Amino acid sequence: MPYVKIEVTREGVTRQQKQALIKGVTDLLSDVLNKDPQLTYVVIQEYDLDDWGHNGEQVSVLREKGITADRK
Repeated sequence: MPYVKIEVTREGVTRQQKQALIKGVTDLLSDVLNKDPQLTYVVIQEYDLDDWGHNGEQVSVLREKGITADRK
């Protein structure tokens, strides 16, 4: 029973994008590891920018400073 947790910052990830992630991860596990999609769970957890840190700073503060190297 594969369980995959995807953590992202809350920045407007759409329902369609989440569905694409869930389907893509499920298909990948099925194709590569021969895992049953019926037994595969994918969880997407979103965090506010204040709750995500990088290099000792909150991402919200880094963004205010114009530092966006962590954003892709």
